[in-house]
Amino acid sequence: MSTLPVDKGLAPLIPAAPAASIAYVPRERRAALSMPEHPMNKISPSVADAVAIIPDEAQLMIGGFGGSGAPIELIHALIDRFRSTGSPSNLTVINNNAGNGSIGIAAMIKAGMVAKMICSFPRSSNAEAFNEKYLSGQIKLELVPQGTLAERIRAAGAGIPAFFTPSSFGTELAKGKPTEEFDGKMYVRERWLRADFALIKGQLSDSFGNLTYRLAGRNFNPLMAMAADVTIAQVSSLGAPGSIDPEHVITPGIFVDTLVEVPEPQQEEVLVRSGAVY
Repeated sequence: MSTLPVDKGLAPLIPAAPAASIAYVPRERRAALSMPEHPMNKISPSVADAVAIIPDEAQLMIGGFGGSGAPIELIHALIDRFRSTGSPSNLTVINNNAGNGSIGIAAMIKAGMVAKMICSFPRSSNAEAFNEKYLSGQIKLELVPQGTLAERIRAAGAGIPAFFTPSSFGTELAKGKPTEEFDGKMYVRERWLRADFALIKGQLSDSFGNLTYRLAGRNFNPLMAMAADVTIAQVSSLGAPGSIDPEHVITPGIFVDTLVEVPEPQQEEVLVRSGAVY
């Protein structure tokens, strides 16, 4: 064990604290996911390689608010893998909505990869893929008020297992959940929401995974990066350590496990308007 010198008035040597692992994934999870114990290099050569470790039945957070901040290239790489190998399947996907048109999350649902959606707006515009699967009983839905969804994810990242909110009290969404009165008002207890993996989209990153976001792309992405065991980020520009002003970092690299550079990312709304099908 290494040692560090201390003031002469104290004991001559004290044990050095063990170096903190850059990895966010717990040791027991890392073995199951076939990840290296100390992944110093977080840069993946391709989007396909970046999503290659996601297994069947994973709980998967996907960033974005509609198309803003949606990691389309990572999603499509996952679809490509499913079409080639049949895996990953039976996924639980957490997102603000259930996809639009025939690209992104909607394409995942149409392909049959998703067993359950946890979201706030399953029936947004052009949500035919989800509607068809849901009405035929091929996909489950956990409906969560939008603010509650964001707070459940944030709570997981902050290590808070439960919290109280007035949202949904007296509705079917609160059925079976504990309630309590505070200052004359009734509240519903909600649990944190964790995931095995998160797919997120950033704007700038250094090789350590420190991230910035473009405008409204800073929505669910920072929260999901903190709430998943493994965070995979696509970024428009990848720089050297120190290339980002520390004051501008939104997501510290400790929360990011894998990086892949996508210089010209596609935008969901543009693809939907053009009638693109993936």
